Amino acid sequence: MIHEELPEDHSDPLLKSLHRVIRFAVRILAVLMVAVILWSIADVVYVLYTRLSAPPFLLLNIEDILQTFGAFLAVLIAIEIFINIRLYLGSNIIPVQLVLATALMAIARKVIVLDLALVSAEHIVGIALITIALGISYWLVVKKT
Repeated sequence: MIHEELPEDHSDPLLKSLHRVIRFAVRILAVLMVAVILWSIADVVYVLYTRLSAPPFLLLNIEDILQTFGAFLAVLIAIEIFINIRLYLGSNIIPVQLVLATALMAIARKVIVLDLALVSAEHIVGIALITIALGISYWLVVKKT
């Protein structure tokens, strides 16, 4: 199934061609996202190896642990974005619940790696408001389904 917004059969030949180009571009994005996911996993492995092999051996400080959590969550967010792209290619439904879940995961990653010594009160309030708005939106979407 293809999105109704990008039908394969359109009466206008120019729009039909442009729709094909856009669908092809989305496929390229999917391939690139897989490459980013694999690269990110390799980066997590490399960073963990370098941190664990440096003195004190096999020990991480709290900053290293938080950065590792952030890197893991970044990979998971990339996977969620790939799933969004895949769903976009394979159906005529925009996966609003999944998009909101991805956004919640991204803001959660931000909160986890946030260094409170470096951010202003306004920044924290902004993150709180975004988190609340996304949480309510997600709850409303889940409640409706």
